[in-house]
Amino acid sequence: MEYLLIFVAGLIVGAAIAIIINRSRQKDIENSFSALAGDALRNNSDVFVKIANEILSKQTQTGVGELEGKKKLIDQTLEGMKEELTKVGKSVTDFDSKREKAFGEISTQLKTTAEQTGKLQETTNKLELALVNTKERGQWGERMAEDILQLVGFIENVNYTKQKTQETTGTRPDFTFKLPQDLKVNMDVKFPWDNYRNYLNAESASDKDSYKQKFISDARTKIKQIKTRDYINPEENTVDYAIMFIPNEQVFCFLHASDSSVLDDALKDKVILCSPVTLFAILCVIRQAIDNFKLKQNEDRMLSLYGTFNKQWGEFKKSMEKVGERIKQADEEYGKLTSTRSNTLERPLRQIEDLRKQKGISESPLVDDGDISESPAKEP
Repeated sequence: MEYLLIFVAGLIVGAAIAIIINRSRQKDIENSFSALAGDALRNNSDVFVKIANEILSKQTQTGVGELEGKKKLIDQTLEGMKEELTKVGKSVTDFDSKREKAFGEISTQLKTTAEQTGKLQETTNKLELALVNTKERGQWGERMAEDILQLVGFIENVNYTKQKTQETTGTRPDFTFKLPQDLKVNMDVKFPWDNYRNYLNAESASDKDSYKQKFISDARTKIKQIKTRDYINPEENTVDYAIMFIPNEQVFCFLHASDSSVLDDALKDKVILCSPVTLFAILCVIRQAIDNFKLKQNEDRMLSLYGTFNKQWGEFKKSMEKVGERIKQADEEYGKLTSTRSNTLERPLRQIEDLRKQKGISESPLVDDGDISESPAKEP
């Protein structure tokens, strides 16, 4: 029992000693490992730092190269942008210059337009005042008709007469146009204006309608005036129609648009309503008819003149043929003179020249040796 206890105590003491020894060794191992780990860590750190420095150096060099390339690219881009900005600046400057010039021209044009508008307004006011007066309105209409006549090529007292009283009736149309075969067509200038102006200035629809009806009535009244003035008169050798000239295209169109039956009724009364445009067309037809009649009238005279010319042309050709024959004969005689006659005359001269040379006499100016074409005959 005592031995057992001693054995157990020995085991315990041994175990304790082993544990103590094991812990001491473990501590030494840990210290050794720690020292080795520290050395390895230091060594690895140096290597890592060295490798990191090398990699960083290479990356830095690469980055510097890339940076230089990017810098050059940026510089090129900035240079291009600078050139573009310079062009833009120049364009802006040119645009400003052109804009100032254009604004100046526009300002001048606006000023001119304003002046012209003022003059036009003044002229319009004068024209409106003139149209208010019936007499001045009639004179203005006659002036319009004369302008159209001149445009067509009519000449006063040749193609037309103005304000000439008719002998049989005593009436006096504004214009009388001369037609072929001593025919005539009379024309009066009528300008229904007052109620048309009132229509334009009216504000209410009822007033406009009222003034329009009055305007139509005025037009019909003026048509009746022409009908009752014997402008269609066989004794004066007139045609079966008379012309009523309305010297304003707008008034004429308004009349036609307001009541187209006015023109039809006028035709029934043998009165032709004309605006400036339609009067121009009618006068052109009259001018062409006159020219055609004159051409027809002179046709026989032209044929007679052609016959005379043809006869004289035949005589002329005969005389030319005789002159040609005589010129041919003269040419033949001239050829004989320059060939046969000349040789015949020069032959004795050549013989004389040969005798001169034999006697040793000086040269004669009568015959040139170069002109001698044949040998002279030798005397026996």
